[in-house]
Amino acid sequence: MKRIAIQGTLGSFHDIAAHRYFEGEDIELICCATFEDVFKSIRHDSQVIGMLAIENTIAGSLLYNNELLRQSGTQIIGEHKLRISHSFVCLPEEDWDDITEVNSHPIALMQCREFLSQHPNIKVVEGEDTALSAEIIKKEHLKGHAAICSKAAAELYGMKVLQEGIETNKHNFTRFLVVADPWQVDELNRHRNREPNKASLVFTLPHTEGSLSQVLSILSFYRINLTKIQSLPIIGREWEYQFYVDVMFDQLLRYKQALAAISPLTKELKILGEYEDGKSTL
Repeated sequence: MKRIAIQGTLGSFHDIAAHRYFEGEDIELICCATFEDVFKSIRHDSQVIGMLAIENTIAGSLLYNNELLRQSGTQIIGEHKLRISHSFVCLPEEDWDDITEVNSHPIALMQCREFLSQHPNIKVVEGEDTALSAEIIKKEHLKGHAAICSKAAAELYGMKVLQEGIETNKHNFTRFLVVADPWQVDELNRHRNREPNKASLVFTLPHTEGSLSQVLSILSFYRINLTKIQSLPIIGREWEYQFYVDVMFDQLLRYKQALAAISPLTKELKILGEYEDGKSTL
């Protein structure tokens, strides 16, 4: 049985993504309050696998998770892209006229901004997690409270669904990364029998004219598809940045040649993981 550390509680979107990625396998979830706790679980037990959101098609990148991943020393072994659909839920005996407050994670609230604007009399309160908001309302029997969470969470905690699909944009996907201790990577990859065609890299560049364009030109020359580039400032080094890059390739050798070519132009080049491009699920 695999032990998977997630941020959030049972019924959360991390829970759903973990079960979709490891579909058909026996897994045990370790529910963590924060993303830092996910990496602490891996440090405590190298057999634990972590799953964490890294970007959303509406909210963008979770920048802090990029830095946590780099500092953790873990390796990305896979990814999963999950369609995010939010539901408005309440206690079973209540209805629309009873609701005075809604609780959820701030990103979920942002993704349902148009729906919330149609209910200006309902107070919006941020919480730690979507599913946890539903769990607390049910456990503490908080009358007048609603939660925004997945339909699965509503069913798990016995909540009443007042409306489904309340997210503003119906093309709302979150990309989750699957991470593991480097010593476990080869064994996990052999077990899943997957060939890498994607990689996540991080590097810094000298503060000189054209340094980034040179790297991008080399990647283009080797026909490496750049799917994401994200810059983050380096704390304590003014106006210097780390670049987080995702690339895709159809030939492993050509990807390795591209890495060798850009290496002399970069500083602190680190491979965060080489893995198979993740599929999307509804």
